[in-house]
Amino acid sequence: MGAGHGHGERPSLGPAPRDLRLLIGLLVGPLVLATVVGLALLWPDGDLEITAPGADVQRGTAEVQSIGACRQDVEGCSLATVELLTGPGAPGTAEALLPYGSQAPVVEPGDRIIVSYAGQAPEGEQYAFQDFDRGPPLLVLTLLFAVGVLALSRWRGIGALASLAYSLVLIAVFTLPAIMEGSSPLAVAVVTAAAIMVVTLYLSHGFDVRSTVAMLGTLVSLLVIGVVGWVFTGVGHFTGVVDEGSQYISGIAAQVDLRGLLLAGLVIGALGVLDDVTVTQTWAVWELADVDPDASTRTLFVRAMRIGRSHAASTVNTLVLAYVGATLPLMLVFSALELPFGIAVSQEVVAQEVVRGLVGGLGILAAVPLTTAIAALVAGRLVRDRRTAAAAPSHRA
Repeated sequence: MGAGHGHGERPSLGPAPRDLRLLIGLLVGPLVLATVVGLALLWPDGDLEITAPGADVQRGTAEVQSIGACRQDVEGCSLATVELLTGPGAPGTAEALLPYGSQAPVVEPGDRIIVSYAGQAPEGEQYAFQDFDRGPPLLVLTLLFAVGVLALSRWRGIGALASLAYSLVLIAVFTLPAIMEGSSPLAVAVVTAAAIMVVTLYLSHGFDVRSTVAMLGTLVSLLVIGVVGWVFTGVGHFTGVVDEGSQYISGIAAQVDLRGLLLAGLVIGALGVLDDVTVTQTWAVWELADVDPDASTRTLFVRAMRIGRSHAASTVNTLVLAYVGATLPLMLVFSALELPFGIAVSQEVVAQEVVRGLVGGLGILAAVPLTTAIAALVAGRLVRDRRTAAAAPSHRA
């Protein structure tokens, strides 16, 4: 019998040697330790209390039973009888004021809505329509998404869904409260990104050397994004006060650094795209090494970069178009005002999306060669070890 691999299976690179695992551990260990320390230092204590207009208003969900005219003689005003499902007064029935006017949403019997409750308001005016309850359709869409992920990725899809849930929970319980309490948004975002990256990459793709290589490539690329973003938000005189949300936050929580918040959004927003790029490049290098046992480190790098260039071009285009799409309504306003393109783009509310897209694109462009180089070095070492093992004489009893 020859030395080749039987059963029609492709050879595997095999486990990493001990010294390589030790080197990677020395690189990853400080990252994990720094992430844990960062979480401990920045974790919110929950003592922050917000006192602002509307902060005392409670909310719940309801189903519209019928619609009639308001008690006041106001043209177009309507009042809905609703069944309270959650929130103040539930279960029970109440009357809720509906919005009116040419741009008011159309509410019909059977609709599920979100109602606000102001206990200090006069009888009959305590409940008011706030928005439609989109929970049920969003839940159906989420289930369809989960089924699609599981159908395509099978058991690995469970790890991907768990990673997504973990990321959202971490942002809800750590990132947002920590920023609201006045911690540096950039520091919080970096710790958040590291905590998400360490857990989700291993959950989604397995605890092995490939996942670690992808994580290292992602980390270096995030550092590039953070530094470049910090430089250009400073040079561009960005304030972070660009919309109603940021203005509201500046009014009720002066301790929040809004320019830092812009940077935080840039770092966290780019993380998902970087994950895709670094994982794809790492897996591409491994596959190339698998099919060509004689490939050198340089050969693996050059071949994988051919894949990476195409992937980076399409990903950068996707990222930039996503940010451009977010500003389309505002760009229409500028178009209606006949503002010159250069002036329109210089407006902070548009310029911040431009910065996000371009800085994120630079992060992707850095991620491809960096991750490919790291992966080629590691896979090249594994290929050499495999060749050495195959060439060693076999001792049989």
